[in-house]
Amino acid sequence: MSDPRSPEPKGAGGRPRDRHIDEAVIAAALAIQNEEGYAGVSLEAVARRAGTSRPAIYRRWPGRAPLVLAAVADRLDVPTPPDTGCTLCDLAEGLNVFLAVYRTIRPDVLSVLYAECAPDPDLRRLYLRTIVEPARDAVGRTLDRAIARGDLRSEIDRDLLLDIVGSLVQYRAMFGREHLKDDEAERAIEVLLRGAAVDYPALLAHSEALEREHLDRPGVRHVHSPRAGS
Repeated sequence: MSDPRSPEPKGAGGRPRDRHIDEAVIAAALAIQNEEGYAGVSLEAVARRAGTSRPAIYRRWPGRAPLVLAAVADRLDVPTPPDTGCTLCDLAEGLNVFLAVYRTIRPDVLSVLYAECAPDPDLRRLYLRTIVEPARDAVGRTLDRAIARGDLRSEIDRDLLLDIVGSLVQYRAMFGREHLKDDEAERAIEVLLRGAAVDYPALLAHSEALEREHLDRPGVRHVHSPRAGS
C-alpha cells in the first residue's frame, strides 16, 4: 500500500503521471466529502467532477478509502508544537495540534472511513499513518521536553499520557456530533496536568507570567490564549 502523500509518479506502462489529473481528483474528492460526507464519495462522482475517468483514478488509487485518505493527507498540515519553555503553554498548544488536524475533516467522514479501513490491515495502517501518527508524534515531542525539564512526575508513563491526550480528541471526532471545543480542551489539559505535573500551580503561574509579559509589549493586541485553569 503506497503512502497517500507520495503517489507513484508513473502510470500504467511506465508513462509519466499527469499531475493535473492528480490535483483535480484530490480537489473533487475533498469537495464531495465536504458537501455530502463519505457516503457521497464514489469514484464515478469524483471522476465526473474532476473531468476524468474511473480507470484514470484506479491507476492512481485502488479504491475509495485510499483516495479519501490521499485527499485528507493533502489537506492536513501538522505544525510543530512550539518549544517556549512553558510546559502548560506547550501542552495546550499540543492539544491544539490534534484539534487542528481533526477539525479539517468532518466527524462523520472520520468514523465511516475508519470503519472501512479497519478490517484491512494495510488500509488500517495507512489510516493511522495519515491521520493519527503525525499529530501524535508532534505532541510526543512536547511531552518529551516537559519530562526532560522535570515538569512532569518521573513515574509518569509517557505513552499512556500521550494516548490520553490523543484519544480525547479522537473519541469526540469519531463518535461525537462535533469536534472538541476550545474551552473543553483547556479543561482537559488542566485535569491531565493536575495529575501529571510535579507542581501544577507553578506551571500555571509561569504560564500567566509569560502571557502578561507578552501583553505588556508595545503594539500587542490582547487576545485570550487557551490556557488551562483560566
